[in-house]
Amino acid sequence: MPDFNLLLTLDVLLSEGSVAGAARRLRLSPSAMSRALARLREVTGDPLLVRAGRGLVPTPRAIELRAQVGSLVEGANAVLRPAQKLDLARLERRFTLRTSEGFAETFGPRLLARISGEAPGVTLQFVAKPDKESAPLREGEVDIETGVIDLTTGPEMRAVALFEDRWIGAVREGHLLAGGKVTARRYADASHVHILRRGLHSTEIDAAIEAAGLTRHVAMIVQGFAAALALARETDLVATVPEKHTHGLRKGMHSFPLPVAIAPFTLSMIWHPRMDGDLGHRWLRGLVRSVCAETRFRSRV
Repeated sequence: MPDFNLLLTLDVLLSEGSVAGAARRLRLSPSAMSRALARLREVTGDPLLVRAGRGLVPTPRAIELRAQVGSLVEGANAVLRPAQKLDLARLERRFTLRTSEGFAETFGPRLLARISGEAPGVTLQFVAKPDKESAPLREGEVDIETGVIDLTTGPEMRAVALFEDRWIGAVREGHLLAGGKVTARRYADASHVHILRRGLHSTEIDAAIEAAGLTRHVAMIVQGFAAALALARETDLVATVPEKHTHGLRKGMHSFPLPVAIAPFTLSMIWHPRMDGDLGHRWLRGLVRSVCAETRFRSRV
């Protein structure tokens, strides 16, 4: 196997043109440097430096190698040196975030404002989250995902809490539930649009209603929060959705706290550990955390 330390030695020798000078730069003894030159001659099959009077001059082969060796050493130094400070003003990059509907509508405007001011060359791409599989993060298709940590989350993934959320009801203005106290009976007797979900919270709402001795009537089933709220806005259906997560989707609607007891839950930011040291990714993680923490919700409940 090649000894890549010899590249550095050769680069210094060709630069100094002197065994003694190269030894001083590399902090080696003259005898150690002489042995290194002997090893280089053996590996390259060329004397490299030959005596001319009191000094040494490079052979044609050494002159041919000088520029190439210098580039290789500089490239190796660039790979091994610590990452340079991130220049946000010059950063041009697209980051992909995998989130449920509502996250982009709720937090996207403030994220855009911060990015425009800090890193105008950055683009955020939001993609749908049809399941809780960790493969997109693991395979590098997605930079960051938001969601609730549960048993389906890859054990190697990194995660940090963004905010605590709770389930609420949402109806159109003028709906019967938009006036007066919403009791468990009134809530259960209404027609509901159910959001088909996998994992945590997928059955909590019905379990809480059944614990109160009631059963809700599900008139429609959809795949996401956006579709449920769109239907509730135009019909007499009730949509039960996360309060903060869907804040940007519920404009113009009436919202109310659920009349049954359901524990709040924590929405987290999730990423793959190979991105821990990436300066751009680290900046994005800090930005998402900051925006989620700073966003103030004008309660509609």
